[in-house]
Amino acid sequence: MTQVLTGHGAFGEFLLRIRREVTSTCHHCEEEEDTAQHTLQFCPAWEEPRRVLRLAIGESLAPEVIVEAMLRRKQEYIAVCPYCEQVMRAKERAKRERVRG
Repeated sequence: MTQVLTGHGAFGEFLLRIRREVTSTCHHCEEEEDTAQHTLQFCPAWEEPRRVLRLAIGESLAPEVIVEAMLRRKQEYIAVCPYCEQVMRAKERAKRERVRG
């Protein structure tokens, strides 16, 4: 969850900045900038988990709205966790596969 909220994780923009990638492109949809915001709000690869998250906390998935929702009620906090875990696991797995070649 911290990775999604801070942008420090398996995001092309972050990996490029720390020289672990040669491009910031999203490997899941070819968007030019793979950022935490792109992953959280826009990447079509995560549409289904995003739909489930929106049902639980509302339409807006801006980071500040997510934090507000998490602080508002425990059930909303609990709803954010599976989204973050599922998406970040998939992104990490894809990154490992790219490294292996």
